[in-house]
This record gives sequence, C-alpha cells and structure tokens, in this order.
Amino acid sequence: MDIILMICTIVAVVLFVAVLVIYLTGIINLLNHIGGVGDSYLAKLRLGLRAIETETGHLPTEVSKLNKALSETSSGLVEVNKNLEGTIKAVVKQKI
Repeated sequence: MDIILMICTIVAVVLFVAVLVIYLTGIINLLNHIGGVGDSYLAKLRLGLRAIETETGHLPTEVSKLNKALSETSSGLVEVNKNLEGTIKAVVKQKI
C-alpha cells in the first residue's frame, strides 16, 4: 500500500512539473512575441522611455536651483507689491 501511494505521489509531482513547464514555456513565448524583438511596440516604448529618462536626468539638480531662484523672486515680488500699494495710496490721496 505504501509503495502505491509513493508511486501516485511521484506521478502527481511529475505531472505537476510537466504542466508547469508547458505553461511557463507558453508564457515565455508569448512575452517574447510581444516585446522580445526590436521592432515591437513594447520595444519601441521601452526605447522612448529610456530616451525620456536620459533627457530629463538633469532635472533633479536643476529643480533645487529653480526653487531657490523662485523663492528670491517671490520675496522681490512682495517688495514690488508693497511699493505698488504705496503708489496707489499716494495717487488716491492726490485725487482727493
């Protein structure tokens, strides 16, 4: 009885592995068909994304510089706003 159960277990494991290999081979073939060759849409998309990554790779360093410049511009605009408020008040006083 033990030998029959052992043989059934071995046959089940071999069948499981065989089915697994067959399905994995099918999946690999499908994935190679979709994006494995250089002229597929997936390969073109991958090249395009790589080009975008290369072109925008310098942005992280430049953004910090831009943030600093925009902060300085913001403080300058606050001063301009104060000057304009003073000018508007002076003009309103002259009208009266």
